[in-house]
Amino acid sequence: MAKKTLQIKQTGSPIGRKEDQQATLRGLGLNRIGRERMLEDSPCIRGMLFKVRHLVLVNGERITSKEF
Repeated sequence: MAKKTLQIKQTGSPIGRKEDQQATLRGLGLNRIGRERMLEDSPCIRGMLFKVRHLVLVNGERITSKEF
């Protein structure tokens, strides 16, 4: 069975953000605005995305709730 993936695009800068948010972006493999990654959908990745939801798009949409 194929695993579900999420397309993540960084849209905001980590400059001036808390260190833990910067580290989360690095953990997702994002370090520049416009950078995109395809990551496996898992609870761990979703938690990281929720933490930096104001800096990323997931599958072309903003995250608006914990149940995205």
